[in-house]
Amino acid sequence: MGRYKFSLYLLLTAGGLRCYACLFPAISPMDCLQFPQECPAGQRCLSSTAESTRGGIGIKIYEKSCTIPTQCGQSGQKHTAGYNFNYSNVCCDTDLCNSAPLKKILLLFY
Repeated sequence: MGRYKFSLYLLLTAGGLRCYACLFPAISPMDCLQFPQECPAGQRCLSSTAESTRGGIGIKIYEKSCTIPTQCGQSGQKHTAGYNFNYSNVCCDTDLCNSAPLKKILLLFY
């Protein structure tokens, strides 16, 4: 009987980590919730936000994906769509754990 329980456990845990993903940049956090994917072995789930201001307009964009552990907890700058963004990455390691709702798009006029 013990051998069958062990086989069932291996069958249930054999799949890789599943994370939500969206293509960078997504301007709505809800875009990210539509695309679960299975990550390669050793990767974690990523939730990243990036903010920028130019010409009196502030914008916030979102990214969710699988990532290598060295990207977790990172922050810095990246350039896209003519903006320099300050970004920060947060990771987790359980199935679909990066589904936590992110703040809605933020447009600021100064």
